[in-house]
Amino acid sequence: MSGLSGQHPIKENVRIIASTHQNLDARVAAGLFRENLLHRLNVIRLRMPSLRECSEDVPMLARHFMLSCAKFLGVEPKKLSDEILKQISAMPFPGNVRQLENLCHWLTVMTLANVIGVSDLPADIVAEASEQPVILHGESSPSNPTAKVSSGDWESGVARLAVKMLQDGDKEVFDTLTARFDKAVLQAALEVTRGRPVNAAQSLGIWRNTITRKLQGLEIDD
Repeated sequence: MSGLSGQHPIKENVRIIASTHQNLDARVAAGLFRENLLHRLNVIRLRMPSLRECSEDVPMLARHFMLSCAKFLGVEPKKLSDEILKQISAMPFPGNVRQLENLCHWLTVMTLANVIGVSDLPADIVAEASEQPVILHGESSPSNPTAKVSSGDWESGVARLAVKMLQDGDKEVFDTLTARFDKAVLQAALEVTRGRPVNAAQSLGIWRNTITRKLQGLEIDD
């Protein structure tokens, strides 16, 4: 093979697997993607269905994510009731598998019951299920920082908020968002450890003095 713009052959033994949520044929026609690159990649094309097209897989995936999240946090795994499994199986999940994984992480951290029911679902997920908006995961634009994003895509939400704050001339974007992130994580750790700062520090992998200082600085009651 040779480089895309090179003139000397370069021998390699590789296999390239690429994925995208966008229509590359349309982007080539619009001049937004290189046609020669598309032809090099487009040898065997597979279409991966979205999670809402595979609703029968949701219960199995949800149970897996609940177990893996509990193992990661070092806590006892919680069980999803039949009612909540039925409920989430009917949800659109515009963020696909990542959104389901983040939902299971949220349920593990934020719920106290060992058996999780429908009432434990976060309000934005319930609202999203009732509205069922058409949102293509990943198709966000910095020019529209206030546009709605999927609840599972928190990185995109933070990025949009940062763009909005920067456009508004905020000079403390980094400090403000970092403080809000720290506060959310610390509160989640205290929720999991039932308000015990020492255990929360251990679960987060930070020193006891560090969490004490952060709790005081963020005015969080343990």
